[in-house]
Amino acid sequence: MARRIATAAAYGGGGIGLLGGAAAGLLLTEVQYARRRLSGGPSQEPPVADGVYGTAFAATPGPPWRLAMLGDSTAAGQGVHRAAQTPGALLASGLAAVSERTVELHSVALSGARSDDLERQVSLLLTEPGRAPVPDVCVIMIGANDVTGRVPPARSVKHLAEAVTRLRTAGSQVIVGTCPDLGTVEPVPPPLRWVARRLCRQLAAAQTIAAVELGGRTVSLGDLLGPEFAAHPRELFGPDQYHPSAEGYATAAMALLPTLCSALDAWPEERPALPPRERLMPVARAAVAAAEEGGTEVAAAESQGRRTPWALLRLRRRRGLPEERTESAGGGQGNADHAAVT
Repeated sequence: MARRIATAAAYGGGGIGLLGGAAAGLLLTEVQYARRRLSGGPSQEPPVADGVYGTAFAATPGPPWRLAMLGDSTAAGQGVHRAAQTPGALLASGLAAVSERTVELHSVALSGARSDDLERQVSLLLTEPGRAPVPDVCVIMIGANDVTGRVPPARSVKHLAEAVTRLRTAGSQVIVGTCPDLGTVEPVPPPLRWVARRLCRQLAAAQTIAAVELGGRTVSLGDLLGPEFAAHPRELFGPDQYHPSAEGYATAAMALLPTLCSALDAWPEERPALPPRERLMPVARAAVAAAEEGGTEVAAAESQGRRTPWALLRLRRRRGLPEERTESAGGGQGNADHAAVT
């Protein structure tokens, strides 16, 4: 694992070791200060989105898909006021619309969590007495707090790898939305903004290597969200200017949903005129390529006798799905505000 992380850092061309402790410390202090100043105090808890989605148009018999969200405040939906605007609800609504099958959503994500909290979150899903059956698919969004907390990438990835291993062993598909781009936080000035981007991409590449080698899939969010958030901060950041707005979470959900559906064999066949762009390459190189181009899915590929693990990069072209309304078991939320996906 350490070798893989080092390889990702080498391909990426940098990391905390190249910055020096003083520069890294200054960067992280700036980010933390910006977050405190913008939030203006304790943040409102994210809305609870747990429930059943898609009952209005379920046409496929059988039990609902079981979708679990793990990770930090971005996985929980910090910054929005309606449950239907959280990434979990958007993904559940989208999966239900595509598969015409209900989706049961359960979130164990925690605002402020770092990768070391994934052990507790996985245990809640797998071992808590009375818990529902093992999720069919788990989405993990983690990494930003590891960067601001100066957690070494090797330690962060170790915790992520342990979580992916436990979930895959239990029978769940696993999708990791890799570390977002902290360089988009407006009060962080250049050149520290550039440094933040390098650190986040290094961690994202390492996360990809770990997850894919253990049978998971990843979707890069940093470069996808970075330019769009930087160009439209008032629209894509929430009131605290640190967490995404409803539109920002919809952007992330649009990137994650095709991989979510594909992992469950629920995604309709690609239109012949709009095939995904695919490339086969060593997993370490694929991880760095994905970190550089947002919305890129990375999944394991057959080695076919090769000495190093290989991965398949898939960049899907965007297309829209018709908007649908769903009813949630938890109080009527579940309106699929955004159904356009890649």
